[in-house]
Amino acid sequence: MDRMIRCITSNGAIMAAAVDSTYLVATAHQVHNTSPVATAALGRLLTGASIMGSMLKKENATLTLKINGGGPLGSVVAIADSHGNCRGYVEHPEVDLPLKPNGKLDVGRAVGNDGLLGVLRDFGEGQPYMGQVEIISGEIAEDITHYYATSEQIPTVCALGVLVGKEDKNQILAGGLLIQVLPGASEADIDQLEKNISTLEPVTTMLAKGMTIEEMCKTALQGFELEILDEYQMCYVCTCSKERVRNALITLRPEELRTLADETGKMEAKCQYCNRAYQFTVEELEALADSLEKKRAEKN
Repeated sequence: MDRMIRCITSNGAIMAAAVDSTYLVATAHQVHNTSPVATAALGRLLTGASIMGSMLKKENATLTLKINGGGPLGSVVAIADSHGNCRGYVEHPEVDLPLKPNGKLDVGRAVGNDGLLGVLRDFGEGQPYMGQVEIISGEIAEDITHYYATSEQIPTVCALGVLVGKEDKNQILAGGLLIQVLPGASEADIDQLEKNISTLEPVTTMLAKGMTIEEMCKTALQGFELEILDEYQMCYVCTCSKERVRNALITLRPEELRTLADETGKMEAKCQYCNRAYQFTVEELEALADSLEKKRAEKN
């Protein structure tokens, strides 16, 4: 499992969260058989969602990030719970692109920058909170930073990194760092933070050097005393089940349910987040249809 921490400066001026999300991203790659650039895009979004999810204050709350910039990857989606556990998918996981001139994966071009980043917070009661901002780069970290600045007016620095082996695409290193300036920050606090950020190495560089997530936070917040607020172990988790599929099926009309079975007498539904397949026999579908017709008759 991966690990995440959230910490705050002792003067209450700045909050930071750091995560090593290597196993989370590697699992997503294995589940969806993603190309290197798709692994990087999905991995960044999963990492960002994981950090943002851990900031939710309600136990059963969830956070969904969805980005579609018109690029060849299509929609990229990540859903996290309040402990940072996450799942997601990319619409076209097979898409691959040439590396950029600097040798890095071209995530911005793969995602595109003509579209929206959506952030949905669902606290399990009432209407979920939905915010949207225009994509500015498709690199994801910059777009999350833009979201906080535009939609929530919180000065934020977001750094997300996914390193995929050039010879072996199963070799993955991933992590993230999110820093927010809190209302009590002074000009001196902000100046010190900006100085630190200007020399901060990429997340994957720090992880490759063997730095812990605690050391990443201390480096980003050099000159401040830190207090750790929370520590989580998190991983790739899907909440799908046959019961959830059944609940989706009963939103259909009875006559539609009776036509879903194929020539083998079964219907198969596959989860887009984990690729687990659920089968319903023609008898199960008929029983669902009969149940819906009975409820309809009782209402009338």
